[in-house]
Amino acid sequence: MSPPPPTCTSFLLVTIFLLAMILPPSNAQLNSTFYATTCPNVSSIVSNVVQQAFQSDPRIGASLIRLHFHDCFVNGCDASLLLDNSSSILSEKFAAPNVNSVRGFDVVDNIKTAVESSCPGVVSCADILALAAESSVSQSGGPSWSALLGRRDSLTANQAGANSSLPSPFEGLTNITAKFTAVGLNTNDVVALSGAHTFGRAQCRLFSNRLYNFSGTGSPDPTINSTYLTTLQQICPQNGNGSVLANLDPTTSDAFDNNYFTNLQNNQGLLQSDQELFSTTGSATITIVNSFSSNQTAFFQSFVQSMINMGNISPLTGSSGEIRSDCKKVNGS
Repeated sequence: MSPPPPTCTSFLLVTIFLLAMILPPSNAQLNSTFYATTCPNVSSIVSNVVQQAFQSDPRIGASLIRLHFHDCFVNGCDASLLLDNSSSILSEKFAAPNVNSVRGFDVVDNIKTAVESSCPGVVSCADILALAAESSVSQSGGPSWSALLGRRDSLTANQAGANSSLPSPFEGLTNITAKFTAVGLNTNDVVALSGAHTFGRAQCRLFSNRLYNFSGTGSPDPTINSTYLTTLQQICPQNGNGSVLANLDPTTSDAFDNNYFTNLQNNQGLLQSDQELFSTTGSATITIVNSFSSNQTAFFQSFVQSMINMGNISPLTGSSGEIRSDCKKVNGS
């Protein structure tokens, strides 16, 4: 007696099995429980080191979130920004948007040391940047979220990419939006992620052109509130020291809140790239600024989603890249 014909179900299972053998595994899915068994305390280890850093440096939260941002926009979130110069690597640290500007590398090293002593060879530097960014925001009064993890670290850096891909404070909104679009982010992400300028500082050299001779007009940027302009001119006198710092948010300089957007409505955006979100006639960003200004919860929710979106830019996963033992250099170098 012949065996019964295979059912549709068993045929489907065989098909799925065969497809699974043919198709490459999809490793690109980051998840919040990636280290649940291999390094279950990683979030609290990162949080403790960040908390310690805040005690001596109120700027550090903004600096750490900026490292994650400047990393993700160049070759994806792969910790390429952390690599020092070597015989084979031109460091991104010396690209124009980063040199004498990005900071917090020492804190990243302290986090890595603490994580390595608990879970050696397990947690990537790229994931440390994502966790440090979350911790920086939540410890400053902002939202907390479960960072998605599972990234691996690059074997190379891309200094030329850092020079071309990172948004500049001197750029118009069209160019900035194009740089976000190039990495798969949208207008809502532009506005939400710009809201990270609710804390931190910027050097005079990044906005002094707005105070005296904007776009060669011989006059200040007309979109700056006149009282605010006077304050900024006192902090940054013409031809003065370009590395003097001003608060990105003049109202609550170290708190993560939605005042950044209210500042824009009052023409108190520090950088050209900030103020353009509100002052560019007809831009879709204006409605979003107004929404975030009137509703902090809406800003926080959008910010978390945009941070997750940014953290998903081209991660190395599976067997790509490596887990660096020292964030500053490739293993074995």
